[in-house]
Amino acid sequence: MILPKIISLCSESTDENKVKSMAESTVQNYGHLDIMFSNAGIAKPNHTLLELDLSLMDHLFAINVRGMAACVKYAGRAMVEGAKGGKIVCTASVSGKIGIDVGLQDYVMSKSAVVGLVRTGCCELGKYGIRVNCVSPGAVATPLMMETFGIKSKESAEEAFSCDNSLIGTVLKVNHVADAVFFLASDQSAFVTGHDLVVDGGMLYRAGSNKFLYKH
Repeated sequence: MILPKIISLCSESTDENKVKSMAESTVQNYGHLDIMFSNAGIAKPNHTLLELDLSLMDHLFAINVRGMAACVKYAGRAMVEGAKGGKIVCTASVSGKIGIDVGLQDYVMSKSAVVGLVRTGCCELGKYGIRVNCVSPGAVATPLMMETFGIKSKESAEEAFSCDNSLIGTVLKVNHVADAVFFLASDQSAFVTGHDLVVDGGMLYRAGSNKFLYKH
């Protein structure tokens, strides 16, 4: 059995040259770039509009927006030059679709910007056979989310986050988001581009939802 060639690349989304190098190294090692999944993102708690620290906001946008744009830029260039099409998937957030009063205002703004990036990328790159989409997850009990909301255990986080779901008794897991990304990066979604795939268990459409978010 011949195993596929696997390489490890260390990059930093806020460093444009490193993002460029990552895309170029992929092409050098494999001949072309087929899929780019850009999953960078941070959040800062207790960051309201009235107390907005613009330097912290700049840092957050450097990762959540500028870094995402750099990934789309250099993946797009590599795919155009390879002339074989491609798939680009970014991570947005369901919070970018709603107004929430939990001190994550700059995060919400940044994730709204990601959706705009995907839609404009879809329009520009479609003629090259490149599809650009994003996923918008609800709250997942990752270490980042738990730290943001000051929750100690994964079980407590899942219980708190799931109170907003329409799918009662179902908890959003990382693999649910991964499955959505896999779909957008596969040929099963061959005619899907410019789409924001929401993975939130129906939170957006549930009457009286966001109990956890507004409570915090």
